[in-house]
Amino acid sequence: SSFFKTTNGSSTSYPSTTIKMTSHAETKIDCSKVYVKQSSFSNEETGMFDGAFAAVDIKEGELVEKGLMRRLPEGFDGNTCPYIFTWSTERPNKTWGMGSGCAPYYNTCKEGTANTKMVRFFDEDRFEIYANCDIKKDEELLHTYISLKWRTCFSELNDIVHADDSEHKADA
Repeated sequence: SSFFKTTNGSSTSYPSTTIKMTSHAETKIDCSKVYVKQSSFSNEETGMFDGAFAAVDIKEGELVEKGLMRRLPEGFDGNTCPYIFTWSTERPNKTWGMGSGCAPYYNTCKEGTANTKMVRFFDEDRFEIYANCDIKKDEELLHTYISLKWRTCFSELNDIVHADDSEHKADA
């Protein structure tokens, strides 16, 4: 048996067995194929941060996760906060959202190299994430942020993600 502290300070025990969770058929949020732990990209140089990982093998085209987006108040500046989502196709973007489930923990990569793709349903404030290829259990899940190239809070990250672009141009 394991113990944890409740909010009122008392100790409670729970069985130390793994419990498989399942989603209700009507759920609007399902991230049961995903878990979050320290990212494989984090280190002393980049700093320590988390990432989303496949809890099971996932086939190309399969739904990885679905969830909801909560719009942030008008006037919120998402250019200063990397933890929220661009939530429109408008440029400059003025609509920002806070995502449910594990979606906020998917790290980014160069366009065309991500193993997942987020499909945004702006008018319904929901999203679905699909596998771009077969994904092995415990593989880190990546998608290309739609605002990677223009959000000021991503300028350093964009330089890192696209660092080899300038090297390739210099070699050409």
